[in-house]
Parts: sequence; structure tokens; C-alpha cells
Amino acid sequence: MTAPRRFAQSEGWLLATFVALGLMAAGLYPSLAARQGADSARPGDVEVLEAAGRQLSSITARLMPSVVKICSRRSTKGRGTVQETGSGVILRHAASGRLVVVTNAHVIGDRAPQDLQIHLHDGRILTPRRTWSDTASDMAVLEVSAAGLQPAEWGDSSSLQIGSFVIAAGSPFDLSHSVSLGIISAKGRRSLKLGAGDVINQDFLQTDAAINPGNSGGPLVDIRGKVVGINTAIATTNGGGSGVAFSIPSRMARRIVDDLLRYGRVRRAYLGVVLDPDFTAEEARQLKLSRRMGARVLNVTPGTPAARARLQANDVVTRFQKIPVADFDHLIHLVSLEPIGNTVTLGVWRAGRQLEIRVSLSDRDLLGANSR
Repeated sequence: MTAPRRFAQSEGWLLATFVALGLMAAGLYPSLAARQGADSARPGDVEVLEAAGRQLSSITARLMPSVVKICSRRSTKGRGTVQETGSGVILRHAASGRLVVVTNAHVIGDRAPQDLQIHLHDGRILTPRRTWSDTASDMAVLEVSAAGLQPAEWGDSSSLQIGSFVIAAGSPFDLSHSVSLGIISAKGRRSLKLGAGDVINQDFLQTDAAINPGNSGGPLVDIRGKVVGINTAIATTNGGGSGVAFSIPSRMARRIVDDLLRYGRVRRAYLGVVLDPDFTAEEARQLKLSRRMGARVLNVTPGTPAARARLQANDVVTRFQKIPVADFDHLIHLVSLEPIGNTVTLGVWRAGRQLEIRVSLSDRDLLGANSR
């Protein structure tokens, strides 16, 4: 019975130290101390901050051997060979036991393995044996083989709350193995305009941890040092970080990595509808909805799961497997990552009535091939 008590005490101390460190990082701790007055400062204050620093150092010491810098080379007209850098993290694929480097698709682009270099924490430089990439999620996997590789451990992004402390690691501005501390600012960010606009799986974590060019592909970890996200984008007006950055949640990243290693591609489920990207509050009112919600169907493609389930134009999908649907991007994301062959229940608003419709999902790629 003593172990649970020690664990609880450790958890409370860990939380207290990170709160203190967060206050310090935000510049609030000095102002609070000044407000109390110099004479009322407690001797334990410094110890709390020192403990927070030690905890952060312990996490980063365990994490750093798993974080890599990725350099890619490409030829350009007039400029010769250009080198670009990003980040990645070594992880173990549970099903096969293989060690791989996980990063962003935009970090490696369409480079051949021989045009990529993986810089390890101990100074070694590896060339990947093989690569897999999925632009629709901005995820990529690099197969590596070397002695002494130290994988990080996957965490559960669904356990994160707004305000949870996180650490971002990577190589911003080519500065290898840098870390920054922040919190989860928001969850479920979608409809972001990224690159060429072909990232359809969007369910990002938002963080204020400092993330800059070069951090892409690096890990976002929780206060236990477990990978809860893969850093992928920043909101910026000047090319640098501005306290608004986005990470692919580990729950989605693990599914993408598993599909790439099992099948060589990400198998996405398909509904077979054209959705309204500009569904307005006025249109919702005309359809007798109390407010704008869900994803409005504009058209149903013949011969698809949606057609077989008899979905109709002007249906509004309000729920997917009991999950409230926010908008058309949200529905696309939920459908595409559902296991192929699953039969799902949709909540559908039709002509002023709420219905439940069962749909058996098919493989998007196979349907696309058949339609051609």
C-alpha cells in the first residue's frame, strides 16, 4: 500500500514544479514574488524552481538520444544543390519491432533515400534504407539500421488537456537537439492551409512551445517524456515562430505509421459524398437546424457506400459514431481514418428530423481505381 502513496506524492510534486517552471517561463513568478515583497520570499521557492529544472533536465536527457536532425539535398536551377533541414524521432513499430524515424512528409519531400542524411545525437550520420510518405497527413517514415539506437516511447495524445505541459524538441534554424517548454493551447484544430493544401487529415494539437523552421518532424512530448505529437506547422507572419504551433496527435500519427509499414500506403475509408465547404448559418436555418452544425451533403456519388446507404443531397451529417461532427473537414478526417470495412452509424438531419443511418465503409483508393 505504500507504493500508491509515494506515486501520488511524486505526481503532486511534479505538478507543483512544472507549475512553478511555467510561471517562471511566462515571466509571472518574479512579479508574484515582488508583489509579496522581498522580505516575505520563502526559502523553499528556489528549491521548487530547482526541482522543476532538474525534472525538465531528466526528461530531455532521456529524450535527446531519440531525436534526430534530417538533412535533405535537392538540385535547383541556377542555385545548384540546396540543403534543407528538419527533425525526426526514433520510435519502435509495435507490430514488427522495427526501429524507424518518424518525421513530416514535407521534410523529406520526394527525395530518394540517398539524398537524405539522419544525424544522430552521438554524431553518427545514417542514410535511410527506405522511406514511406503520406502527404494527406504530412507524415513520413524512414527505415534505419544501426547499433545502439534509442527509441522514444509513444504517449497517448487523447489524455492531454488544455493547459497540459509539453516539450518540443528538434533542430530549429539548424540548431540541433534544442528543446522548448509550453502548454497545449487547443485541441482539434482543423481547416489549416498547409503547403499545397493536400493535408486532409487535420486534427492538430496547438501549442505555445517555441517551434520554428527546422522543428518540423520533431517530437512533442508530455511531462513523462512520451511522444504525444509530431510537430508540423507554425502560424507566422515573418517566417519565425509566434507562439502558435501545431502538432499531429500521436493517436493519429501511430495509425499512419502502422499503415505505411504494413501496406506501403495509408488505407483510407470512403463515404462517397460531396460536402459543402461553405455551409452557412442561413442555410442551416432553412434546413430547420437550430444552428450551423455538421457537414451538409451536396451530392452523393453513385455506387459508393453513401449511395448504398441512401444518403441524400441536403442531408446534414451531425454525428459520426456518436462523435458530434463540427464541419465538413471534421467529417472527412473521421471517415478517412476509420478502419476499412467497418459499418458505422451516422447521425443525419433530414427534412427536420434526426435519423440514424448505417454505412459500410470502403477503401478510397480501390473505389477511385474502379471509377476510372
